[in-house]
Amino acid sequence: MARKKGQTYTSEQKAKVVLELLKEEQAIGELAIQYKVTPKTIQNWKKEFLANASKAFETDKNAKENKEQIAKLKKENDALAKALGRITIERDWVVGKHVA
Repeated sequence: MARKKGQTYTSEQKAKVVLELLKEEQAIGELAIQYKVTPKTIQNWKKEFLANASKAFETDKNAKENKEQIAKLKKENDALAKALGRITIERDWVVGKHVA
């Protein structure tokens, strides 16, 4: 039942195990054997899952905020790229004046 050292589980895998536990079709001990983790690990995953369940309903708000932030950063990046281009051209012009 002990898991191998260094073995990690993705959030999707953890959610799958917790959802199976919540269906109550298998006991926690059976799931622990099936997924090669301790029952305590599954209990911890369940606790974390339930504590963060409300976040599943906040995705629209978060997505909107992220899109707005991305758009703002893209505008800022474009402005900085233009400024860098202008300064590079000015520097090249000044360097060319001194060489000639």
